[in-house]
Amino acid sequence: MTSDQTLSGDAEQRFTDFVARRKSGEPVAYILGRKEFYGLELAVNPAVLIPRPETELLVDLSLEKSFASAVDLGTGSGAIALALKKHQPRARVLAVDSSAAALVVAQRNATRLNLTIELRHGRWLEGIEELFDLIVSNPPYIAAGDPHLPELRFEPAAALVSGADGLDAIRELARGAPARLAAGGRLLVEHGMGQDKAVRALLDAAGLEEVQSWPDLAGIPRVSGGRRKI
Repeated sequence: MTSDQTLSGDAEQRFTDFVARRKSGEPVAYILGRKEFYGLELAVNPAVLIPRPETELLVDLSLEKSFASAVDLGTGSGAIALALKKHQPRARVLAVDSSAAALVVAQRNATRLNLTIELRHGRWLEGIEELFDLIVSNPPYIAAGDPHLPELRFEPAAALVSGADGLDAIRELARGAPARLAAGGRLLVEHGMGQDKAVRALLDAAGLEEVQSWPDLAGIPRVSGGRRKI
C-alpha cells in the first residue's frame, strides 16, 4: 500500500476500532487475536492468558528430560502442551483446564498446528488417575489485591489470582502431584518473583526430592520443581 492510497470503509473502521481498543489498554495480542510462543503462532482471546516469554523457561526445562507422558495443568491457549508435543512428538500430552472456553481455544490451536494432544475439562489433578513422567503448570500466582492487577484487567482473573499470598493453586498442585507422578517423574511449576523459597518449601513438604529453582533471562527465579523418588 502506497502513501497516496486510501483505506476502504471497512478497513478504516477496523483500524479505528483497533486504535480505540489499544488506547483503552487492551493488549495487542487480543486485538490481533494471536501471540507467538516457543516458535508457535497461537490464537488467543480474553478466555485465555496471553503466553509470556518467561514461560518458555518451563518448556526448556521440560525438554531437557526425556518423557513419554506429560500433563499441562491450566493449559489456557495450550501453549505449553503444544510446545512439548511439537518437540516430543512421540510423547502423550494431556492438557487440562477448568475453563471450557479456554479448551476451545486450545483445541483450535492444536488443530491449526496439526498437533495431537488430549484435552480434558477439570480442575488441576481432580479426576486424573494416570501416572505421568512430567507434570507442568503455569498456574495463577498473583496475590489478591496486588497493585499490578489493574494493568492485567483484560486477562481472565482466574488465570492470574490465587488467594491472599498467590500460592493457593501451587499448594494444591504440590499436594496432589506426587501421587500422579511415575517413579522418577518431575513436577515443574512457574511462579512469581520472590515466591521461589515458599514454593520449594511446599515441594519439599510434599515429599519431592532434588527440589530447586531456575531463573529466567532476567535472573529472577521463575520455575521450581522436584522429582518423585524412584
